[in-house]
Amino acid sequence: MATIVLTAVGSLIGGPIGGSIGSLIGSQIDARLFGPGDREGPRLKELAVTTSSYGTPIPRHFGTMRAAGSIIWATDLVESSEKQGGGKGQPSTKTYSYSSSFAVALSSRPVTSVGRIWADGNLLRGAAGDLKVGGTMRFYEGYSDQHPDPLIVSAEGANCPAFRGVAYAVFEDLQLADFGNRLPALTFELIAENGAVSLIDIIEPAENDVTADRTLPALVGFSDEGGALGNTLATLNLVYPLASDTVDAQLRLFSPDAANAQLVSLPAAVIDPTEESFGGYSGVTANKQTGASRFPSGIRYYDTSRDYQAGLQLTGGRATSGQARLIEFPGALSANDARELAEQAAKRARNAQDQLNYRVAELDPSISPGALVAVPGYAGTWRIETWEWREFGLELSLSRLPNSVTPAFATDAGQALSPQDAAITPTILFAFELPWDGTGASDARQIFAAASSTSGGWTGATVYAEIGGSLLTIGTIGQERSVVGVTTTPLAPADTVLVDRTNYVDVQLQSEDFVLTSRAMEDLAGGANRALIGSEILQFANADPLGGSLWRLSGLLRGRGATEHVAKDASQAGSGFILLDGTPNRLDETIVGSATRIAAIGLADETAVLSDITGLQSSLRPLAPVHPRAVAQSDDSTAFCWTRRARGAWRWEGSVEPPLVEESELYEIGYGNAGQPHVTWQTTQPQITFTQSELDQLINDHGVGNLWVRQIGTHSRSLPTLLSPLS
Repeated sequence: MATIVLTAVGSLIGGPIGGSIGSLIGSQIDARLFGPGDREGPRLKELAVTTSSYGTPIPRHFGTMRAAGSIIWATDLVESSEKQGGGKGQPSTKTYSYSSSFAVALSSRPVTSVGRIWADGNLLRGAAGDLKVGGTMRFYEGYSDQHPDPLIVSAEGANCPAFRGVAYAVFEDLQLADFGNRLPALTFELIAENGAVSLIDIIEPAENDVTADRTLPALVGFSDEGGALGNTLATLNLVYPLASDTVDAQLRLFSPDAANAQLVSLPAAVIDPTEESFGGYSGVTANKQTGASRFPSGIRYYDTSRDYQAGLQLTGGRATSGQARLIEFPGALSANDARELAEQAAKRARNAQDQLNYRVAELDPSISPGALVAVPGYAGTWRIETWEWREFGLELSLSRLPNSVTPAFATDAGQALSPQDAAITPTILFAFELPWDGTGASDARQIFAAASSTSGGWTGATVYAEIGGSLLTIGTIGQERSVVGVTTTPLAPADTVLVDRTNYVDVQLQSEDFVLTSRAMEDLAGGANRALIGSEILQFANADPLGGSLWRLSGLLRGRGATEHVAKDASQAGSGFILLDGTPNRLDETIVGSATRIAAIGLADETAVLSDITGLQSSLRPLAPVHPRAVAQSDDSTAFCWTRRARGAWRWEGSVEPPLVEESELYEIGYGNAGQPHVTWQTTQPQITFTQSELDQLINDHGVGNLWVRQIGTHSRSLPTLLSPLS
């Protein structure tokens, strides 16, 4: 699977780097280098200015660059006034000025220092570090041990973040009169490293899997706006060509020029009498890529001599007719260097028109992507762009170096697509009941069966309810498998009112072809990426493949769908995982009846596969009240209040009361253990009032304990909610 994915991405990257990644590197580098990530790779754009928007990626900056930032904290405008005049009968005037304090995130990797700062296009801070208006600025380099800013701490308290791993600047009491009494649009000159940009720094996210021995001459700065690292390397490859190879299971990137000291002669092509493999009978096919639109006609870049504003250099020094193909390169260059790099890129594109597909049957360490070879029967020198091991041999993709002519060859008819031969494997079954989701009747139980298998050859199963030792048929499940697995790490307790950005859970999916996808928080708000782990419903924003069928889920929304009580306890490794998006099958509750176990029998199952129904009766159980609070009354009594919730009303906006799903509104209040309370009361209102003497009497009679409340529904009682401990 990894080879297929990497080969496809490699073909998009082009050049020697593409094929070697595709054929030599496994799924770990597939994950680190190319995914996940829905954002595109780095692109040059007009000089941006500071904004404040949720979800905006914080770029990585290298060398010296001019970049905007994202405002991550700010105070309200502070107004100051000054009275002037008013002496000897003259009218006085009062002038007002405004200032603000705010913090701007600049880079998601460390930055050594900040140089000049521009505000609305004018200098706010000079090269000597002087601010041109009143106020102070502090800069945090973005290392993992940096401390919180004292100003932000004073405003936010002990929970103030240190923004570790993020380089940011804090402006304190910045005077805004020169900017129309508003926050100006800021851009910053960032010095991440002194000297040229290093490829080693750029590949740092995959440093355990990739090494680099390639300089990037003349590149003063570079910005990576986010997305897959493979896209970043593809952008670099357009201007600074990369060759690649593997050493000790690592991908090695290097300059093609440094790798071509010796010319290797290829053996004769391998003949395939069946003519069914690549290369046809002879083992060789040739093609010539034509069209001027394939050649870059110029480069757009950030010009160092113009304060890093966007510049354009055209090949040949002039515009060409037709639609131009420009290289969008988010790097800082001088005008001379940009022109030279554009000319070199165009020359490489023209020289690579002649290409060969060549089949050999032996593995030779000297025949690797980036190597220069002589091809039997073909004049000139060729470079190996990619190679891939196939059923009938090793396929090489070659491009001719300058000053060579390719003779015409017959075209290849293509490769036949064989039907998939997947094994039929036993059934995997999870049965569970979920709280009512608001659709259908409120008194109908929602019981599901998630049936699956370890391969796509599974053909479905018949599902049964186990009642009194007998199996009662419920129905059949088709061959669409539910995405299921088992957790391999524990899941720590978490607060359900916040996004859990600290914890993660690793899940071993039951089939290698199962895929989880990352989704934006907006999608999660619409119900995407819901999963059941044990008895807890959660949602995940990030799904990162760790190799094979192991995935890491993070960016968690915990305790969804009335399972917040489960999220308060740790979930052990080995808990079941079911992706709830679409594939689990709802079962007929009238057939399930009082059954506590479900069975399934598929084609490869020698005996019935059994699963206990988790979350029994949760569809009918009212939701526990929330927002408990104690309100002191004027007569020295205390009113204990709470807020009612309703089954299925997950999108309550707070502007109106949630619907009353139960037959009546009724609550039980108890003191002591909820299973065996000392005393209970009932009320139809979401509050109960006790005098101080009544509270003292409770403690006197029964000792210290907890006062709790739960809703009494049509079919059952909710879980208790703690109102207050009494002592």
